[in-house]
Amino acid sequence: MKRLDQINPSLPDELIVEIFSHLGAKSTRDAASLVCRRWLRLERISRDTLRVGASGNPDEIVELFADRFPNVRTLYVDERLSVSTPVSSSASSSAGRQSNDKSKQSRGSYKKGRYAYEDSKIEQLSLTDNGLNAIAKGFPNLGKLSLIWCSNVSNIGLKSVAESCRSLRSLDLQGSYVGDLGLGTVGECCKQLEDLNLRFCEGLTDKGLIELVLGCGNSLKSLGIAACARITDAALEAVGSNCKYLGVLSLDSELINNKGVLAMAKGCRFLKVLKLQCLNATDEALIAVGTFCSLLESLALYSFPRFTDESLTAIGKGCKRLKNLTLSDCHFLSDKGLEAIASGCAELSHLEVNGCHNVKTSGIESIGKSCRNLSELALLYCQKIGDHALSEVGRGCKHLQAVHLVDCASIGDDAICSIARGCRNLKKLHIRRCYEVGNKGIISVGQNCRSLTDLSIRFCDKVGDDALFAVGRGCSLQHLNVSGCYLITDDGITAIARGSPKLSYLDMSVLQNAGDSALIEVSKGCPLLTDLVLSHCRQITDAGLTHATNRLTMLETCHIVYCPNITSAGVATLVSVCPNIKKVLVEKWKVSGRTKRRAGSILSYLCVDL
Repeated sequence: MKRLDQINPSLPDELIVEIFSHLGAKSTRDAASLVCRRWLRLERISRDTLRVGASGNPDEIVELFADRFPNVRTLYVDERLSVSTPVSSSASSSAGRQSNDKSKQSRGSYKKGRYAYEDSKIEQLSLTDNGLNAIAKGFPNLGKLSLIWCSNVSNIGLKSVAESCRSLRSLDLQGSYVGDLGLGTVGECCKQLEDLNLRFCEGLTDKGLIELVLGCGNSLKSLGIAACARITDAALEAVGSNCKYLGVLSLDSELINNKGVLAMAKGCRFLKVLKLQCLNATDEALIAVGTFCSLLESLALYSFPRFTDESLTAIGKGCKRLKNLTLSDCHFLSDKGLEAIASGCAELSHLEVNGCHNVKTSGIESIGKSCRNLSELALLYCQKIGDHALSEVGRGCKHLQAVHLVDCASIGDDAICSIARGCRNLKKLHIRRCYEVGNKGIISVGQNCRSLTDLSIRFCDKVGDDALFAVGRGCSLQHLNVSGCYLITDDGITAIARGSPKLSYLDMSVLQNAGDSALIEVSKGCPLLTDLVLSHCRQITDAGLTHATNRLTMLETCHIVYCPNITSAGVATLVSVCPNIKKVLVEKWKVSGRTKRRAGSILSYLCVDL
């Protein structure tokens, strides 16, 4: 006799909907909706977020979603993932038979028609104005809409959305070819718009952006502009005049000069986050930012060939609340500029210096002495910064939790030891191609930084097993990358495997002296491992891979490119044994026809055809 459901009828709809809101993952909500018709109905009316990719026919999918999920407030359409659409075999064979009986002209016509057919099939994988019309009709209460790289939508579709979804607060048009008419309608209709992303919108001109800010500039709080070739100072002047509450601005343009940045700085005095890449701007522009934007908390400057220390001095004097500073390829900045930041911005917590070749040791030393709240430091391609800089950081920045070092030739073990002894709360240490860093520095990290969970030491050829012995004893890692550290052997990897049971990511690629025994120990000691990179490991064989995959039931990705002792049999075992595997990177010739049929969707090839 079928049992009666005594619990479900006693629960009100509101309580079930509240429970659904705490389920989190989409797959969990999908599973819950299959319990019964009532749960299916409640899940549909309570779902507020949907995502659509470049699969199937987005227009039809959006129409279907509009019927099923009437209360959606957030919709993402992202077409960045490429999808290949093969021509059907029947069509190809039929056309092929016809072409055998026709002239060269007929063959040319056939080829042209076939390519047109392929193009039309690919276009079906892109959202069009029909899809936007469906969004406008089906989701009138939409609050957030993302149309990322939707190249087939136009002003007509965007106009339809703007006129229907008047409560829209966030609009992401990155890579979409919309123009001034559509953007002007958004400004006219969407008076609550707060967040707008116009990166790579090549169809826009000053006219569209000016019309938008005239309409909804008073509500706009975040604006992103990049690679919009026809946006000039005139548009930025309009932003400065109409967007006085703007808090976040990201600007990447070769056409913006001092005039536009000056107008923005004077008009947007509540600005807290500013990211600039303006090749034609000079010190005058950044001095204005320091003078008028006193609430600034985050500043990122990319590729400024004409900025000097005078700019950073103005920032240090005027932006006392600055917490995050990124300097990338600013070749005329020197230690003097960083010293001004250190003396004026005591709340600085994040500093990244990337490719600023005139920044030396004393600039970072001043940061270490004055910025006691520093929690993250990144030094990339800084050849002139030496050990004494990090020694001062180690003494002064006790709250430091993350350090990134890339191609810093003058930084060695003494610097790492100072960081380890002084910054005992360190959780993340990433070092790449710092050839003076060896066992001594990493041993000190293992002995002093008990909270370390993320360690990456790539192509540091002086680091060997002794370093990993110390880390294995002192730290419980979740993420380890030792790619290209040639001195590390099976013993070092074994020490990590036995000391880090929560390890979820391991990259041991290009280790010439690590083989099956290391992999077996990892499979025994790290049951939570989800990502494994073994590329260029010449000593790992099918036997080791098979043993590991039988134990690593949580494994999701595995890279096994250029492993000469792993064959098609090992690949077949990997994809058949691991229940959660999602991606395998391997040479195409190692994949048998049977493996491809069974797991073609998870296989990725380094070289498809040579």
